[in-house]
Amino acid sequence: MSFGQPQLLWLLLLAPALAALAAWIWRRRATAEAAWVARALWGRLRRGQMRPLALNVGLPALAVALLVSALARPRWGETTQTVERQGVDIVFVLDTSRSMAVADVAPTRLWVAQSMIRRFAAALPGHRVALVQAEGTGVVLSPLTTDTAVLDLLLDGVEAGSAPIPGTRLEPALERALKLFPEGGHQFRALVVLSDGEVHGESLAGIAGKLKEAGITVHAVAVGTTAGGPVPTGDATAGYKRDREGKVVVSRLEEDSLAALVKASGGTLIEARNANSDPGPIVAQIRRMETRAIDSQTVTSLGERFQWPLALALLALGLAATLSPFTAAPPRRREEES
Repeated sequence: MSFGQPQLLWLLLLAPALAALAAWIWRRRATAEAAWVARALWGRLRRGQMRPLALNVGLPALAVALLVSALARPRWGETTQTVERQGVDIVFVLDTSRSMAVADVAPTRLWVAQSMIRRFAAALPGHRVALVQAEGTGVVLSPLTTDTAVLDLLLDGVEAGSAPIPGTRLEPALERALKLFPEGGHQFRALVVLSDGEVHGESLAGIAGKLKEAGITVHAVAVGTTAGGPVPTGDATAGYKRDREGKVVVSRLEEDSLAALVKASGGTLIEARNANSDPGPIVAQIRRMETRAIDSQTVTSLGERFQWPLALALLALGLAATLSPFTAAPPRRREEES
């Protein structure tokens, strides 16, 4: 047996305090009667003899004790049930190529993309999420997990150009993302690509077909502007990248590659021009997807039994309110009446 609100049990001290107060009041009444009325006349003044003092003061005190016990929510009797968590498998593919360090969206494209992933995770609780880094190759930073706090920690350590193989390629990362999804359940899968769309001639038609065949709905967040901005080298002293002619390399948003990837699976493409960009269209589409049981756990709990002390308290209060403190007077004999 346990209590749901054990901190309320100290209120049980009110029961003996109430009993002591009631006993003092009754004794004071008896003392007053003895001072003004002879004991021989008590039977004529009352309807009967006084009930035992313990009964007169005990019922209200018992009612208070039972009410406090009900408020403390007593529990006993174990019940076991299996709870399933319903959700969708979501893999985020984050482009971390050097062009994602461009500051045409403040403070940088990568920072905005990271912020968008955090907003997706906050808006889609209870689903399984994974994170893949896309650069010259695909790096799985987190497999599918229901612990979205893991993504937050991993995103803090991601920087532009931090992958083992530098470059700008989405296909290897999409291949790695595809392998993260479990077999079966085609209607329970979503993939979100966050990139500036610069693929430098890379064809995504092949991987787009594989994703569609696997039943994965691909969404994309296009980060950047068509005006673009210079690409940092990553070295604070070197400034910006330059081509062979010595001109500063400018990176611009290229939505066409992302739009083609999304169109193949019927997903949604949105633009992110700042950290406050609304992920709502993609979130809404994911929420409309059919869910499946992604994990389950057995929960053992104790049954709530506050009804029992509450019912007994009401009974005690009813008896205290209806019972007279005196017993019924015995009928007088006729000769006494005459």
